[in-house]
Amino acid sequence: MEEQGYRSPVNGKLYRLGPEAIRAVAPGRGWCIATDRITVEGLPVGYMYREAPERDMDSGWRFTAGDEPEEYLDDAANHSVYDVNTIANYDPAIVPFLDAPVGSAFIRHPRTGTLVPDDG
Repeated sequence: MEEQGYRSPVNGKLYRLGPEAIRAVAPGRGWCIATDRITVEGLPVGYMYREAPERDMDSGWRFTAGDEPEEYLDDAANHSVYDVNTIANYDPAIVPFLDAPVGSAFIRHPRTGTLVPDDG
């Protein structure tokens, strides 16, 4: 059976999108952290939040599918650093929220499937 996606020569993960599939959807926004539930398993972004950047070029954005248990999130093997544009290619629904300030959080509404502000 032929693999679907792009196998990284660096970490061996099979990503849903390869470099040739990445388009300029949200360029120039720096980097972010996203879980493998999005980039490997192909789930949409279920929760996104922006914290204070840790370094230069860090956008502060963190993206999860929203269903990862704490143990999963605590394991660095389950998430990686990406260009924000890459994650926007995985889920373009995040693009309208990328200019939100530090402290912002958005969650995918269970009935509508859209990202909405997370008030708590």
